[in-house]
Amino acid sequence: MIDIILATHNKDKQKELSKALNSKDVNILSLQDFPEIGEIIEDGETLTDNALIKAREVYRITGIPSISDDTGLEVDALGGAPGVFSARYAGENCSYLDNVNKILKSMSKIPIDLRGAQFKTIMVFVSEKMELVSEGSVKGLITKEAKGIGGFGYDPVFYIPEMMKTFAEMTIEEKNRISHRGIATRNMIDLLCSHQIIPNSQENA
Repeated sequence: MIDIILATHNKDKQKELSKALNSKDVNILSLQDFPEIGEIIEDGETLTDNALIKAREVYRITGIPSISDDTGLEVDALGGAPGVFSARYAGENCSYLDNVNKILKSMSKIPIDLRGAQFKTIMVFVSEKMELVSEGSVKGLITKEAKGIGGFGYDPVFYIPEMMKTFAEMTIEEKNRISHRGIATRNMIDLLCSHQIIPNSQENA
């Protein structure tokens, strides 16, 4: 069995990733198990930079293989913003609701056919011997109002036409099947298996 730390203090991310990586062959830890590790400053210029900053620092402190991810919402009508600044779009220490309200206000006059956007996740694995990087993305539309009570972040305003739901209206299982983070996670699992870090027999939720 291998121990892997999910390098996040975000309990919502931890819940999603833990479910996807759940296996008898993997013991999932999180930063909640290491209170000595405080917030890690993510000052990279790209999603990959930020993911590597977190995973490398957690591995440096603990010596335990670490997985981290960074996600950006890229809105066409906003020139790709908020992108790497998605978590703090409405300012430092802002809430999910603050970010949602800002994006809805910024796009209040934009018609529905011009509200295209994509979520992109970069996920990295860092250990003593290697660093692996995977990616996942999904296209959708920004709604004109928040819908749904599930999920987190921008989920209430990210609408998937094929599902006729926002991410916040989906179950975790529905979201994981199609989401950027779900795709990045499955791609990472494939990489971990191909490098024999985890067994190919792993069963994923």
